[in-house]
Amino acid sequence: MSFIDWDVWQWLAVFQHELLLFAGVFFLIGALDDLAVDAAWLWLKITGRAKTPHVQRRELQNRKLHGRAAIFVPAWQEEDVIKQTIAHLLSAWPQEDLRLYVGIYRNDPATLEAAMSGARGDPRLRLVIHDRQGPSTKADCLNRLHDAMCADERRSGKQFACVIFHDAEDMVDPAGLGLLDHAIAGGADFAQLPVEPLPQTGRDWLSSHYCEEFAEAHGKGMVVRSAIGAALPAAGVGCAIGRAALDKLCANHADGSPFERESLTEDYELGLSIAESGGTCEFVRARGEDDLLIATRAYFPSRLDHIVRQKTRWVHGIALQGWDRTGWTGGIVESWMRARDRRGPLTALVLVLGYTLLVLTLIISAAVSLGVAQPTPLSPGLIALLTVNLGFFIWRVVWRFAFTARNYGIAEGVFAVLRIPVTNVVAIMAGRRAVAAYMRTIFGSAIEWDKTPHSRHPAHLPGDSVPARNGI
Repeated sequence: MSFIDWDVWQWLAVFQHELLLFAGVFFLIGALDDLAVDAAWLWLKITGRAKTPHVQRRELQNRKLHGRAAIFVPAWQEEDVIKQTIAHLLSAWPQEDLRLYVGIYRNDPATLEAAMSGARGDPRLRLVIHDRQGPSTKADCLNRLHDAMCADERRSGKQFACVIFHDAEDMVDPAGLGLLDHAIAGGADFAQLPVEPLPQTGRDWLSSHYCEEFAEAHGKGMVVRSAIGAALPAAGVGCAIGRAALDKLCANHADGSPFERESLTEDYELGLSIAESGGTCEFVRARGEDDLLIATRAYFPSRLDHIVRQKTRWVHGIALQGWDRTGWTGGIVESWMRARDRRGPLTALVLVLGYTLLVLTLIISAAVSLGVAQPTPLSPGLIALLTVNLGFFIWRVVWRFAFTARNYGIAEGVFAVLRIPVTNVVAIMAGRRAVAAYMRTIFGSAIEWDKTPHSRHPAHLPGDSVPARNGI
C-alpha cells in the first residue's frame, strides 16, 4: 500500500514513531550527562573527598571575624518579610564587625517602614534609599548598596574584608557567617553555602518541589563542580566574595560597579566572573551538631504563577541571556557545566514531546482496542532505546528520593518522587515563558526586576505565629 493511501491512524503511528525516536535520543543524552555527574559524586564519596564535616554552631556563631563583613540585601516590595529577615539576621550574627546594608527604593515606603521596625535600634543596620524609582533590576540595587559601602569606607577609613549576599526573605543559619568568613580568610575569593528551601505546611505540592531540586543540586551538583575546578554559580544568597575579587569585578566595568545593571541573574554570573578572572571558588558544606545542614533557609513561592515567574527569570537569565553574556570560555569542563546550566529550554521541549507522546499513545491504544486501527510494532532499536531510558528514569527517581530524604525525611523523599510530574509541568511553562521574554528583549523590550512576591518568613519573632525550624 502506498503511503498516499494511509489512513489517519497509520499517519499517527508514523508520527508517534518519529517523536519517540527524537525524544528518546535527547532524553538519553541528558541522562548520560546526569550519569557523569552521579559517577563523579560517587567517586568523591568513595575517596572521602565529598565528606560533609560536622561543626559546632554556637562556636561559629560567636567566633570573631577575620575582617569586617558587609551584608547586602536588596529589597523591593518586601514589607511582609523584611522585618523578620533583619531582626533574625542581626540576632543570629552578633559580631560587631558586621554591617547590614538593605537597599530600598524611594517609592516603596511600606518596605522602609517594615525594615525600620525590624532594626530595633541596632547600629549595625544601614538602610540605603535608592535614588531611582523601583523596580529597576536586582543588579542595579546591589550596585547602589556597593556605592553606600564604599562611601562608609571613605568616611571611616576602614575597609570591609568581604561582602555577603542575601535576599529579603532569607533566614540565615547562626553558623553561616562564621563558615563564610573562614573560607574567605582561608584564601577563597568566592564562597557559597547550600540553600535549603523549607517545606510548607499542608504538604504544598507546588512550593515543596524546590526542596528536592536544591537538595540534589547543592548536595551533589555543586559538590562535583567544586571538586573538578569548575566555576561555581552563585545562588545569590548565602554567598561571600573577598574584597580583592570584588574590586577586580568593579575594575571590569566602566562605571566602577560590580554588576551589569541589565543582568537578570547577576548572582549566577558572579561566581563565573570570579573564576574567569583567576579567582578561587569554594562550596562550603557542613552540618551542625544536630546533623542539620548549615544553610540559608526560606519559604519559596507556593502559587503557580509566582513559581513560573521565578523560574522564567532563572531560565531566561542563565540559559538564554547567559549564553549571550558569558559565552563558553574556560575549557572542556567549564563548557560542560555551562551546557548543563543552559539546557532548560531544550529540557522543556523534550518534556513537551514526552507528554505529547503519552497522549498520542493513549489515543492510538484506544483506537486499537476498539478495532479501528492496527497495532504498529516498534523497531528493535527503538525498543532498546526506550528500555535504556526507562532504566535511567528509575535511576533518577532513586537519586531524587535519596537526596530529599537525607535532608527532609523519608516521607518528603516519597513525595519528591510523586511530585515529578508537577516539576515537569513547571519546567515546561517556565521554558516557554523564558523564550518569549528573551525574544521580546531582542526586539528592544526593557529588562526589569520581575521579582517573586514573598509573604511568609520562617524565623520566629515575638508576636509572630510562624516558628523557626529546629530553632535555626
